[in-house]
Amino acid sequence: MDCPSEENDIRRALAGIDGIRSLSFQLSARTLAIDAPDSVLPAAIAAIRQAGYETQVPAAGDEAKKGRSAKSDLWRSLLALALAAGAELVHFLAPDTRLFSGLGMAMAAIAIGLGGLSTYTKGLAALRRGQLNMNALMGVAVTGAFLIGQWPEAAMVMALYALAELIESRAVDRARNAIKSLLALAPDTAEVSQSDGRWREMPAAQVSLGAVVRVKPGARIPLDGRVTAGNSAVNQAPVTGESIPVDKVVGDSVFAGTINETGTLELEVTAAADNTTLARIIDAVERAQGTRAPTQRFVDRFAAIYTPAVFVIALAVAMFGPWLFDWSWTQAIYKALVLLVIACPCALVIATPVTVVSGLASAARRGILIKGGVYLEEARKLRAVALDKTGTITEGKPRLVATEVLPSDVAEAQVLSWAASLAGHSDHPVAKAIAKGLNLPENGLTDFVALAGRGVEARADGQRLTLGNHRLIEERGLCGAEIEARLGVHETQGRSVTLLASERHVLVIFAVADTIKESARAALAELHQLGVASVMLTGDNSATAATIAKQAGIDDARGNLLPEDKLAAIEEMQRRYGTTAMTGDGINDAPALARADIGVAMGAAGTDTAVEAADVVIMNDDLRRIPETIRLSRRTHAVLWQNIALALSIKAVFLVLAIAGAATMWMAVFADMGASLLVVANGLRLLRSPTAAVRA
Repeated sequence: MDCPSEENDIRRALAGIDGIRSLSFQLSARTLAIDAPDSVLPAAIAAIRQAGYETQVPAAGDEAKKGRSAKSDLWRSLLALALAAGAELVHFLAPDTRLFSGLGMAMAAIAIGLGGLSTYTKGLAALRRGQLNMNALMGVAVTGAFLIGQWPEAAMVMALYALAELIESRAVDRARNAIKSLLALAPDTAEVSQSDGRWREMPAAQVSLGAVVRVKPGARIPLDGRVTAGNSAVNQAPVTGESIPVDKVVGDSVFAGTINETGTLELEVTAAADNTTLARIIDAVERAQGTRAPTQRFVDRFAAIYTPAVFVIALAVAMFGPWLFDWSWTQAIYKALVLLVIACPCALVIATPVTVVSGLASAARRGILIKGGVYLEEARKLRAVALDKTGTITEGKPRLVATEVLPSDVAEAQVLSWAASLAGHSDHPVAKAIAKGLNLPENGLTDFVALAGRGVEARADGQRLTLGNHRLIEERGLCGAEIEARLGVHETQGRSVTLLASERHVLVIFAVADTIKESARAALAELHQLGVASVMLTGDNSATAATIAKQAGIDDARGNLLPEDKLAAIEEMQRRYGTTAMTGDGINDAPALARADIGVAMGAAGTDTAVEAADVVIMNDDLRRIPETIRLSRRTHAVLWQNIALALSIKAVFLVLAIAGAATMWMAVFADMGASLLVVANGLRLLRSPTAAVRA
């Protein structure tokens, strides 16, 4: 199974088998996963074999076997080409006797057998099912040419076709397997600490979670981990696309496949070898390669019409040519056979997947994980991008900048201790900043409840306490004129305000400030250049949202939004602007990420929920990757239609030449092979230079 046409053959062969729940094709690995009861599998395997394909269970060493098989196919094709050339020489140079004619025909027949065994097997299976795939067309054309006495040309056509298939397969593999080069980035072994204090080198796949691994300067990090000792600069370009090394100290996370540059690090392993960030990137891109992009679905439908149409034209030429144009029957049949070769849709159907896979691989090299060809194609249509504030536009590492304890009958130390306890139990970045800024021991809490998009509440020392945002305190009816005035001072400065309140009144006001990412300003400027509107959606108050939006250069800002409000805002933006993306990193962003036409998650700082809900993951949280994705999408779309136009124009030219009698079967095969290689080479341009590709 080597291309989408052959995938379609197998899908049709399995279509009539009851019990198959789903089929998952991985053309890059040439594998098919069948979701079905065990009792159904024998019938499925039999149907695949009847379609002309052999099956085997994937196992270790398959790549080596594949390499040996490719070499064997190459030598067989070269031998077939040599025999076909010999048959041509016999035909042109040897005396026209029965002996030499028989010798030439024998050489031609052997050449056809060597080069076309697989073609005939698959072609006959297709014809038995009443289908016209490229193997059936080529088999009929070569057989017909042999029978009308054009045996030297029939042999050469089959030999060239087999050789072209091999060359094309190698070229396509380069695109499909471009992402697999990332596998070589992670070392096979790791230096692991033993119970006796010594270090032992062992296979990375055998290292357990929690083990301590040592990585020396200049070495690649074998597994995801958390730094437990040492500090160093780490080059994260292979995973996140960042060109500048990142300083790592105790407590920081590191990725498998990244390069430790300056100092020795000791890491606690946080992910097994098959579940590292790098492994998940590769798995996600491979799954994305198996999804059909919109253009590919269009091409598949077009090819399903194009091939039978040309076959009908060829049949009409063979049947009516002698009557209408005074051709001999041999001439008419020969022209029809040339048309059959031209009818092969290979260049057309291969144009899309090669280009899409090249685009996906190019994005992955830049730290942009796109989960399917459909999102790669759709990104060019974006007219608006919605962005969460904390961790997306801002650094996501806020700090406590002001604390106002309000008069009450509770001691200040007690109030701050309660605030530290509630903040310490929350995962929200603002709460973490408050807990870190107060730096006080936590007291015991009971009945702790997290209020999504609002804050937290719990009971301490007999008091029911709430730590939440402006909106929550308003809902509790605790925001009087004095409180509003105090909050307004902070909010006009772009600070996020959090309040600690009892059931009766506000006890303390905390102001937390976050800084805007420099990359965010640059990204928003690029989005405006691309004609894409920007809207900030945040749970923070409207004044803070407006201040941050103005500083970052965002077109519109909407504050005080709960998760359901963000979802409604996305739906409104889709009606107003059209195709809309949502960018975020938190659990509260997940509904909006899922509802947007394209959901973009911040992979480094984002929660697992956000990353799973998103269609595109930015591995280094750099918003500039969004305009890069749009540019790459536009570039990919342009290359897709270049390839389709190229394939169809070459076919159209040779269709006319064949009917006019100016094209031979040789020329038709060269045209088919040339068109295939041209579209593959054009698609591979997206791999050549990721930066150039996205900025072109």
